[in-house]
Amino acid sequence: MQKITPFLWFDADAEQAAKFYVSLFKGSKITAKTLYGAAGPMPKGTVMTVAFELAGQGFTALNGGRVFAFTPAISFFVGCETKAELDALWKKLIDGGSALMELGAYPFAERYGWVQDRYGLSWQLILGKRSQKITPCLMFVGAQTGKAGEAMERYTSLFKDSRIVQVERYTKAEAKSGGTEGGIKHAVFALAGQQFIAMDGGVAHRFAFNEAVSLVVNCETQGEIDALWKRLTAKGGEEGECGWLKDAYGVSWQVVPATLPALLDAKEPARADRVIRAIMGMRKLDIAALERAYGKK
Repeated sequence: MQKITPFLWFDADAEQAAKFYVSLFKGSKITAKTLYGAAGPMPKGTVMTVAFELAGQGFTALNGGRVFAFTPAISFFVGCETKAELDALWKKLIDGGSALMELGAYPFAERYGWVQDRYGLSWQLILGKRSQKITPCLMFVGAQTGKAGEAMERYTSLFKDSRIVQVERYTKAEAKSGGTEGGIKHAVFALAGQQFIAMDGGVAHRFAFNEAVSLVVNCETQGEIDALWKRLTAKGGEEGECGWLKDAYGVSWQVVPATLPALLDAKEPARADRVIRAIMGMRKLDIAALERAYGKK
C-alpha cells in the first residue's frame, strides 16, 4: 500500500472528477468506491469516496459537500516526456479551467504551464521525464513563506526512507521580485520513498493550505498512529476530528489505519456504517475500537 495518499475534497463531483483524471494518464484506473450509509452526513447510497490510480500513484476523492475549495497552495507537478504529450494534457486540463501561468518557455523550463482545472485543482506541467510522473507540490505562502525548508526537515524526520533530494534557493536578486532571499525556490524531498516538491511562494498570495487537499498516512499499528499524531500536531499544530489534523504550517493530514478501506467495504454496508459512526466520535483514530465496531453482528 502507498504510504501517503493525496486526498481530494469535492462538493459532489468526486466520481466524475476521478473518471476525468483517469482518462488523462496512461496506466490509470479507478480501484474502489464507497457509499454513504445511514450515518451520513451525505444522503444514503450516494458516493462517499473514490480511490483511483494515476500513472501508478494512488489518490482518493471524497464527496464532502460545499465546505472547502482547492487552492494553488497544493498542486500536482507532472513531468511530460514530449511536447506533444504536454500540449495534449494542457488542452484537456484547461477545458473549463484557467491558466495560472500561461503555457510557454521559461528560464527554468523549455516548456511549462500552471493550470487550474474545471474542478479547481491545479497542475504544473513541465517538459522532461521525471522518476515520479506526478508529484504533489506544497507552496508555502503568506505567513508560512520562508518555512518550506523547516517543514521539509520536519517531514523527513517522521518517516523511514525519507530525505531531502535537492534544494534550489532564491538569490538576493530574485528576492526583489517577491521571493525571500535564501528561501526555497524549488526543492524535492522524499517521504517513505514518495517524492514531494516544496516552494516558498511569497507573502502577497491570498490563499493558503486548507483541507481541500490533505495527505492520508496509512499506518500499520496503533503505536504508529499515536506517534505520528503527536509529532504532526506538535509546535503549533491542531487536532481535528475523524483522524484529521493540521500541522504547524497549516497542511492537513489524515492519520489512519491501513486497514480502513477494508473496514469501509461497500459489500458490508451495515458494518461500514458502524465504523463511520465510530469514526465520527473520534479525534485520533483507535484501531481496536474501529475493529470492534466492524465486528458486531
